[in-house]
This record gives sequence, structure tokens and C-alpha cells, in this order.
Amino acid sequence: MWRKLAVSRGYIYAIHGFLICSLTGLIISILERDIRINNLLPEEHKIAIVAHRGSSGYAPECTLSAYRLGVNMKADYIEIDLRQTLDGELIAMHDETVNRTTNGSGAVKNMTLAEIKALDAGSWYNETEFVDEKVPTLREIFEAFGKDTHYMLETKAPEENSGLEEKVWALVKEFELTDHVAIQSFSKESLLKFRERSNNVPLFQLFWYDRPAQISEALLEEISAYANGIGANFLRINENYVRKVKQAGLLMYPYTVNHKANMTKAVRWGVDGVHTDYPDRFKEVVDKMIIIR
Repeated sequence: MWRKLAVSRGYIYAIHGFLICSLTGLIISILERDIRINNLLPEEHKIAIVAHRGSSGYAPECTLSAYRLGVNMKADYIEIDLRQTLDGELIAMHDETVNRTTNGSGAVKNMTLAEIKALDAGSWYNETEFVDEKVPTLREIFEAFGKDTHYMLETKAPEENSGLEEKVWALVKEFELTDHVAIQSFSKESLLKFRERSNNVPLFQLFWYDRPAQISEALLEEISAYANGIGANFLRINENYVRKVKQAGLLMYPYTVNHKANMTKAVRWGVDGVHTDYPDRFKEVVDKMIIIR
């Protein structure tokens, strides 16, 4: 015959306490995991995607087709390299010459807008789909997309293009896009000209490193006085570089991050934005990281 065991009330309380503590620990563990994810990809400060020269992995760079794809892929910015023609018009063109991305030749600064407009800027990329694509002006880009996107505007060779900053900002104001643009440049002087015109426009100091990147606290302090962030070639930076930039209160937007392994690495390093030719690919990487974690 079974005998009824006498169990003290204290023992029952102890068991209940143990279960509550265990459950609490499990909940905290889950919350901490969620916090780590949110710190990696915080909802209020997501990683910005900059469509590098448009979605240039799918269309000829610096053309309306590439920019349209960037907008359709929901990139946060479309990046536009700006140069002045001989007659003072602002066009989207990365290189000093038209040689690589059109069927013509010559330096942009020595050609009129009409001469550049006569060129085919698409066939070099694809001889069927983008035949006779034209080099767009900044005005045409603003007319095409207006406030449907944001623009990362880069001043190219501003020391050779007198009045470049004034013309850029005049167009920005004309189209009422002051809240839709950010400016980047390798030239501190060019960025300072924009800062004189607006205290609110985000400015990014660009760097190109041909060896492992290093940056001093003194230089970071100097940049912080006029800019909001730094852009540098991804393959030369590392996690420590990103950490130093962010600890200085600056944003970190590396370029150009195209391979999934590097995209994953950039996210884990804590970058604030990436320049990529493949905005859709970066979105896939981020979404997958959220699911896995």
C-alpha cells in the first residue's frame, strides 16, 4: 500500500521559485538575443543602401536606366557623380573622360553638353537593351525622380570646376530637395562650401586607401567639425576602422560592397550605410541575417 508523502510548504515554494527563476532566465536570454539583433539592425537607424552610380550592376552606370532601377529597388539613395561640361552644364559622369562609358572620346571639361548628348552611353554595357542611352544632366535626374528618392551627390574634381557647388545647390533648392540630398566628396574645400549653404545637409568626407586603412583621432576630430560621415573603399578598411569612425560620432558608408560575403561582413562591423551596384542583393543579405539570428 502506498503511503502518502508529507511535503512541506517550504519545499513547494522552493520548487516554484526555481521554476520562476528558470523561466525568467530563459525570457531574459531571448530578449538579450533580440537586443543584439536590434543593435545590429536597429529599426530607427537602419543601414542605408546607396545605389552606386545607380543600380549599375544591372544597367549602364550614371544613366537614367541605372538610376530608375535604383529607385525601383528601394535604395535609400541613388549616387550621382557630378561634372561640368565646357558650357557649364552639370552631368552625371564618373570618369574625367567619356571614353569608357560612351562611344566617344575626350575630356568632359572640354566638351559641350550638345556634344556629350550626341553620344551613346549604353551600348558599351549591352548592345541591345541600352542602345543610344544618353548621359543625363542633374536637372533631368531631378525631373525624373523628384522626391521619390534621396540623392547622394558627389562633386568630381571641384578644383577644376569653378562654381560647381553653387550650381548644384541652386538646382537642389529649385527642386525643393534640400531634405532629399546628401553630399560627398574627396575635397574638404568642396564640402565646406556646402556647409556654408546649409547646416543640415549631410556631408561625407571620402577617402581612397591603397593600403590597409588607418585614421587618426586628430583627423576624425577635424572631420567631425564639418561633416557627418566618412566614405572609404571597403577592401582596405576593417572592423577597428569602422569602430573608430563611429566612436568619433561619424557615420560610416564604405564603397563599393558587391559580394554577399563582404555585405555580411559590413553589417557585422556596424556600418551605417553601403554603396553597392546591387541594392537588391544587399537587401537579401540583411533579410537573411535577421532570419538566421
